[in-house]
Amino acid sequence: MGNRALELWHILQSSPLLWLAVTLLVYQAARRIARRTGSPWLNPVLTSIIVISALLLLTGTPYEVYFGHVGFIHFLLGPATVALAVPLARRADRLQQTAGPITGALVVGSLTAIASAVGLGWALGATPPTLLSLAPKSVTTPIAMGISEKLGGVPPLTAVLVILTGIIGAVIGGPLLDRLRIHDHTVRGFAMGLASHGIGTARSFEADPEAGAFSGLGMGLNGLLTALIIPILAALLGWGP
Repeated sequence: MGNRALELWHILQSSPLLWLAVTLLVYQAARRIARRTGSPWLNPVLTSIIVISALLLLTGTPYEVYFGHVGFIHFLLGPATVALAVPLARRADRLQQTAGPITGALVVGSLTAIASAVGLGWALGATPPTLLSLAPKSVTTPIAMGISEKLGGVPPLTAVLVILTGIIGAVIGGPLLDRLRIHDHTVRGFAMGLASHGIGTARSFEADPEAGAFSGLGMGLNGLLTALIIPILAALLGWGP
């Protein structure tokens, strides 16, 4: 019986749909648990990462094999990001009304995210490549990894930091904004997108469509501004190639 089960596993493992199906099922289950409990600590992305990581360890599956199975999800990140413009376009009037505050918040938020990460790393004795890996931690993964790679950082480290930033922001962002008595969906959404990129945006859409739309705006604008600021900072400090 044990040999048959092992043979069956090897057959399933060779299927390109295995880990794609597992990932989708785990995420859907995590979403249901999060909705039923209402706990911000049971963020679906965080829960899915923990469960899938455990499954990969238990089955001895290399990450390269897993990523090869779920590459289609990675591909969909591009179209999904572009699609965020649709709900924002439907709120063009609100965007015009808040253009000034949004611009100010973008500049302050982006600079704060970069300065806090680099400053903390520098205080702890991090090397320039590590600091360059830390600097873009508040922007979406493709942009952050691109910045890190071009300037001599460590892209895998950047990816981990980006994911951690997104999860932490999605978990504590809502409760923190509640404590600060910030209830405007435009403000909440933009803050979440600026601080915790795609994961925060997904969380914002679950809370309110308008919050999700402006969270997508914050994510996109912060990615653009960060991509402009960090190379200038690296050149001034003599970091990078």
